Amino acid sequence: MSTVIEERTYRIGEIAERVGITPRTIRYYEELGLVHASAAHVKGTHRLYTEADVTRLTELIRLRDLLGLSLDELTTLAEAEEARAELRDRWAQTDDAVERLRIVESAIPHVERQLALVRSRQVTLAELEAELVTKRAQLDTRLTELR
Repeated sequence: MSTVIEERTYRIGEIAERVGITPRTIRYYEELGLVHASAAHVKGTHRLYTEADVTRLTELIRLRDLLGLSLDELTTLAEAEEARAELRDRWAQTDDAVERLRIVESAIPHVERQLALVRSRQVTLAELEAELVTKRAQLDTRLTELR
């Protein structure tokens, strides 16, 4: 006798509260293809999400906030991550060295796209920091003059 363990599912409101966003944001992210309800959604029924869906949404929100990504950039990042996940699955299903070489070669451009987004944000942050350091120095100079 085998025991089937059903994975816990969550409604959209539960996910929104847990992640700290609105259900409307989740629905919008679904429209953009950034996140998908795992369970089949029939019109008029509740959208159901798994723990994996929650993890994915949490990561997307973290990246959006941390890097200040636009929705297009977030979509690019998510697509690259999905492609890498598919490649990891292919890797796990083969021991063939030639196939694994193809998988690794295929993964590199996806990581490069992700790195490009992160690096562009680093440049922008460094520029902002330099501006603020200059402003602070100017304020320190004025403060010294006024004392």
